Amino acid sequence: MRGFRAAVAALCMAAVSACAQFTNEPEELAPAVLSQAVDTLALFRANPDLKKIDELIPDAAGILILPRVVKGGLIVAAEAGTGVLLARKSGSTWSAPAFYLLSSGSVGFQMGLQETAIVMIIRNQKALDAVIEHQGKFGADIGVTVGWAGIGYEGATTVGLGADIVALSAGNLGVFGGMSLEGAAIVRRTDLNELVYGPGATPRAILFGDLANPMADPLRAAINPR
Repeated sequence: MRGFRAAVAALCMAAVSACAQFTNEPEELAPAVLSQAVDTLALFRANPDLKKIDELIPDAAGILILPRVVKGGLIVAAEAGTGVLLARKSGSTWSAPAFYLLSSGSVGFQMGLQETAIVMIIRNQKALDAVIEHQGKFGADIGVTVGWAGIGYEGATTVGLGADIVALSAGNLGVFGGMSLEGAAIVRRTDLNELVYGPGATPRAILFGDLANPMADPLRAAINPR
């Protein structure tokens, strides 16, 4: 019973932290997401099942880091998390990060709560342009294929090598079936982008222009393999 209560308490804390992504003021959320993105890269590199990330980054066109994606519900489930997208500018130089929201919903026999960190390695310019230009769902809507690798995806790495995007995930808390991007949409966070880079800042201007903010420098430096 004590263990059950502890698990319930932990799940409740995760739910509260997930809500913070939408209730916190942008001034608090933007630096928190940037800091958590740095921590996520360190977490993945410390895990033997996720070290594949450093083999994929050198040839990547972009990288999307979602430090906290929370999925939960009863029958009707929702999944959401705020993260950052960066594009390779040249060599080992990365762009400033643009803020995005991953969001999806599903209906079926399901119950639970799960918090997961996800890093998506965007492997070509076509896939990067699709993510930037279209706020549609992964798959048919934006015309890219996604393969999974890492914890719980034995053998998926080989399959993922032919994908436009390779997604690696690390579950932090809870159990809620497997991870999937089916029905998931990536949507730009205009509020956070304009807060960090100024009014009118768009993802394309951030990723391919000269917009910058020193707040993001630690993340840009942390992406390249050590």
